[in-house]
Amino acid sequence: MNVSLEYSKTLAGEGAILLLLSLVPYAGWILGIIGVILLLRGMKELSNYYQDEEIYKNSLTGVKFYIIALVAAGAAIAALTIGIGSATGFKFKTAFAPTAGFGIGLVTFLAGLILAFVFYLLATSHLRTTFNTLAQKSGEASFTTAGKLLRWGAILTIVLVGLILIFIAWIYATIGFFTMKPQQQQQQNPQYPYTPPPPPSPINTTPQGTNRE
Repeated sequence: MNVSLEYSKTLAGEGAILLLLSLVPYAGWILGIIGVILLLRGMKELSNYYQDEEIYKNSLTGVKFYIIALVAAGAAIAALTIGIGSATGFKFKTAFAPTAGFGIGLVTFLAGLILAFVFYLLATSHLRTTFNTLAQKSGEASFTTAGKLLRWGAILTIVLVGLILIFIAWIYATIGFFTMKPQQQQQQNPQYPYTPPPPPSPINTTPQGTNRE
């Protein structure tokens, strides 16, 4: 299969840019969805180009885990909202009176946050593996930096600095996609690396037939 690196990296790079633009109010979520689609499509093409299916598989798994984390976080927020509504008579302005519904909502909220955080870490781990693989294949150090920033950003998500690190990580990833160079031509048989021939033996300069005393 003849795969164009320019086409592959452009898809992935444009997807990464749209993911960065997902922070734009109102239309950001639409840009984010389009960005995920383009990113996965680009990763699939890069997998074909480098003949390494793990690049696409890790990317796809990472995106799936991100979706699970978002669903868990959404469910947690919904549970807490219902719990508070139960404690305020669903008027959210009256005096707060702890109820069994509030307790259940609070426990569900905490469980949902923990589940979201676990899957968020798993998603980040798979994407970091993808970036490390791309760094090895392409020689672009930006991918290695992006992977490190993603890991620390995920760990520090509970504070504002974590989100900033994740944003910077995707900037580095975008730079890596657009600066990738074509793969060097490999040996015809990589299992048997080329070994240079032995140096020629010294030429005997003694004339034949010469009698030695």
